[in-house]
Amino acid sequence: MQDSRTLSTARVLPYSPEAIFSAFASAPVLASWWGPDGFTNTFDAFDFTVGGKWIFTMHGPDGTNYANTSYFEALEPGKLVVIRHDCPPYFTLTVRLSKVDGGTNLTWDQTFDDAATAQAVKARVGTANEENLNRLTLVLGQGIQ
Repeated sequence: MQDSRTLSTARVLPYSPEAIFSAFASAPVLASWWGPDGFTNTFDAFDFTVGGKWIFTMHGPDGTNYANTSYFEALEPGKLVVIRHDCPPYFTLTVRLSKVDGGTNLTWDQTFDDAATAQAVKARVGTANEENLNRLTLVLGQGIQ
């Protein structure tokens, strides 16, 4: 964790930065891996451009629906995805991709608007983010790009 507002994780994935970036850029692919284990997604709007809106519903394994609105703040193919989550809990997700031996180092920094929110969700979000990256790895391993 970089500061009291930021929850971070990192890992090396055995895929190219371009393949990982593509898994964010394609709505059907992103819908297949976004979220923790057991979640599915329905996308209502997906404009993968800087300033583009992403409106979606995450469907929890217990049947609960979670409405989400986000914007893409920065996009650099094969390098960077910055997503602003524009509904509670408010945060900015910064995903950095860098080529390394054996694949890509992915860093995932989720910076909440306030430290109290970050600390309140820390245990749940930390596990959920790891599950999210596990799902991304699985999808990439299936050759879905």
